[in-house]
Amino acid sequence: MTGDETGIVIPDWLDPIRRALGTISGSDLTAFLPPEDHDARSSAVLILFGEGEHGPDLLLTERSHTMRSHPGQVSFPGGRLDPGEGPHEAALREAYEETGLDPAGVEIIGDLPELWIPPSNNVVTPVVGWWHDPSPVRAKSLEEVHAIYRVPIAELRDPAHRIRVRSPRAPGMIGPGFLIGPEKDVILWGFTGGIVARLFEFVGWIEPIGAAPLIDLPDYMLQGRTSDERP
Repeated sequence: MTGDETGIVIPDWLDPIRRALGTISGSDLTAFLPPEDHDARSSAVLILFGEGEHGPDLLLTERSHTMRSHPGQVSFPGGRLDPGEGPHEAALREAYEETGLDPAGVEIIGDLPELWIPPSNNVVTPVVGWWHDPSPVRAKSLEEVHAIYRVPIAELRDPAHRIRVRSPRAPGMIGPGFLIGPEKDVILWGFTGGIVARLFEFVGWIEPIGAAPLIDLPDYMLQGRTSDERP
């Protein structure tokens, strides 16, 4: 266990993630990086590691299945920066608005490099946090959030829960994915699934798995606009 200048103790199992923040590049996570002279919108997401009843875990949200864009998509809490906000403030605010998370229980460890979602022209800063004092979380707005998951890291590392995902809208593009949820019937894929897979590969928590089962997205995830399908 190690502490930082705030006196908050960060568990040793998070050391690989902490070390990665100083060495990982955007190209280690995605092929889509912000152009030098971009006019993209700025957003932030919270990659929040905690420890729950099943050990180390990661907080994820599932969007409402009736939303106009990205229905049913699993993602990190997050959204666009409000005027005057930085990525840390935006990530924590959005996490509170989506899940009821108490930001006071989160210690920001650092940021991953800015990433780009070309179809929506969005530049995203992934903010990495340690949930040192977990608060109850729930789907605060059922119009936007279908469910909240604290996904055990051990389950994400288990090859039995890893898949490859293909969207009928881009049949030639196949990206990494995971099966999560109590019944392992919820698909983590796309932008978020790509970050999880490549970050975990970078720190040695998982190996590339080219022979994972290949599945197509279910119909409910194809009803709206899914502009961040690129993994």
